[in-house]
Amino acid sequence: MIANKQVSHEHYRFAAYMHKKRWASYWHQLDEVIRFDPQQVLEIGPGPGLFKTMAAAFGVVVQTLDIDPDLKPDHVASVFEMPFAHNAYDVVCAFQMLEHLPYENALRAFAEMARVASRGIVISLPDSKGAWPFILGLPRGREIAQPLPSPRFWALPNVFNGEHYWELNKQGFALKRVAHDLSQFGFTIANTYRVDRYPYHRFFAFHPK
Repeated sequence: MIANKQVSHEHYRFAAYMHKKRWASYWHQLDEVIRFDPQQVLEIGPGPGLFKTMAAAFGVVVQTLDIDPDLKPDHVASVFEMPFAHNAYDVVCAFQMLEHLPYENALRAFAEMARVASRGIVISLPDSKGAWPFILGLPRGREIAQPLPSPRFWALPNVFNGEHYWELNKQGFALKRVAHDLSQFGFTIANTYRVDRYPYHRFFAFHPK
């Protein structure tokens, strides 16, 4: 099953896509993947290709998969039917990608990622629950960084916005429900957190059960 691409490669132009807060999310992408000490990594939905480029600078080999040949992935294929054997990659990752699929399809995609991964899976998802970045500088270059919750106490309605079919903590997609659903495919959540400088992005690291 090959889905239609949702956004043009022009979506990833630097001025429109790469704001400063997003750079913080890229740091966490690399940090989480390197923690697995992987030899082979597969990234689903490479976007502008920055993760692969950064990983290569630190000796991590990344291959990419996407349905859009304009993004120049290593493999043009569907995430629902990846042309790889079981456990073909140490780590499979997808950053801000699964929400671009209807929820049931996102779970199917994650199941296929779990089939291909041997050591771990790393994903990030948009978290709509209100929060503000808070960073306090301390002597000797230290800092305290922690997202502060906003005073909104209700979940926003979940409405397709042309790109995202669903987001964490919108109505019907509570964090607890999504975490439970993603833990049904042989992997368990070892860590989840919001990016301190960009709380809209929440990371999950999965280890095999």
